[in-house]
Amino acid sequence: MKADILLVYRFNFAPVASNMSEHISSFLNYSRFKVWKVNTELGFPEFLNDYQFKVIILHYSLFGWLPFSLTEDFLSYIGQSRDSYKVAFFQDEYRWWPERASILDRCDVDCVYTCVEPDHYKDTYQKYTKVPKIRTYIPGYVSNEMLAWASESVKPDGERGVDIGYRGRRSYHYMGKEAQEKHEIGVIFKERCKDLDLTLDIETEENKRIYGKRWIEFLANCRATLGVEAGVSIFDTDNTVFPQYEKLIAEKPDITFQEAYERLLHKYDGKGVRYRTISPRVFEAAAVRTCQILYEGTYSGILEPMVHYIPLKKDLSNFDDVIRMYRDDNLRQTLTDNAYRDLIASGKYSYKAFMAKFDEELMREGINPGTVEATVSNKITVALGRFQKTKLFQNKVKRIRTGIYIRTLRLFDFVRYKFKRIRTGIYIRTLRLFDFVRSCAKRILFFRG
Repeated sequence: MKADILLVYRFNFAPVASNMSEHISSFLNYSRFKVWKVNTELGFPEFLNDYQFKVIILHYSLFGWLPFSLTEDFLSYIGQSRDSYKVAFFQDEYRWWPERASILDRCDVDCVYTCVEPDHYKDTYQKYTKVPKIRTYIPGYVSNEMLAWASESVKPDGERGVDIGYRGRRSYHYMGKEAQEKHEIGVIFKERCKDLDLTLDIETEENKRIYGKRWIEFLANCRATLGVEAGVSIFDTDNTVFPQYEKLIAEKPDITFQEAYERLLHKYDGKGVRYRTISPRVFEAAAVRTCQILYEGTYSGILEPMVHYIPLKKDLSNFDDVIRMYRDDNLRQTLTDNAYRDLIASGKYSYKAFMAKFDEELMREGINPGTVEATVSNKITVALGRFQKTKLFQNKVKRIRTGIYIRTLRLFDFVRYKFKRIRTGIYIRTLRLFDFVRSCAKRILFFRG
């Protein structure tokens, strides 16, 4: 008898935006199927070879960087699970298409969930892979955890300490001009506001980013926040752009975006696949009733300007109008009420609603939640728990040993540095003493002469 769903993901225990962990947890929390999750960061659990699953899900966290986080053991197991229905979730799909296609075809993936719009299926998955079914989804939904944080953090408008707050960061040059917007909007908007009587908390560097509950608390203390569509404007399906970009930065590591754009990127920017989508931040702001000032865009067809947000032109030509609208308390109230009603209270964009649709897709394929024998279910749960506990303990020991080794090396370096300074000091003082004696000797000889 097959178990229901195996979810394969990767988490390296570093701080990440909460929407990734929420997406992983949604399968366990809301699916009608029994789900077991395996973190590839801990290695391959050999006991999996003794079990089969109706569905195997490859999570987008596996594909964040090359090499993908699937070892040969995982690939072999997934490939040999021929009777399993296989689903892959992707985000940040603008590069590594040869590697992505290779994984999908080798594993005989049956369905892909993508942030690519249906109009571009023919230019992407239908062109480069054999995957028969493609579905579009958005990068993040509304979780119960986020709603709980929002409920604890939300404040009346008059009690908020910041007029307009924002956190952005730089994107890699090769992602194109539109990918720079998340940094650009903060820098330019902040500059334009410097002479206005507004309390701002706008930062655009990586080390200023805020995660988890603290991010929700930050938004809840802002009357408004800035935003742009997620995504890129250079979609490199045939691996043409990045190798050329690597040559550019090898020649000039500190090359600016504008230089890179003029020398290379302009040939590819805005051409081919359009890869822009709504950001999870939109839902977070709506949950704490923070007014959104967003660059104009389509936002996956979910948002409407002047219904859910104040539209800001990308050249900021309507900046004065935007500030005027922001200062209108009644308008802010209307926009935040609309956003809360349509994005949050409706439940339409919750993880629960998304998982209900996901389950329905599986059942249309003839896959139904099954009653696995209690002994089998318990064996998988116990074996997986034991495996994870052992690996986590081993990793902790390894980190402790590594930490001790590093601290020991630092201590040796410190002692060696101190000893060198001491020896250098003795040597210098000895030279000075010799110079003094020699000087005295010369004076004595001079006077005797």
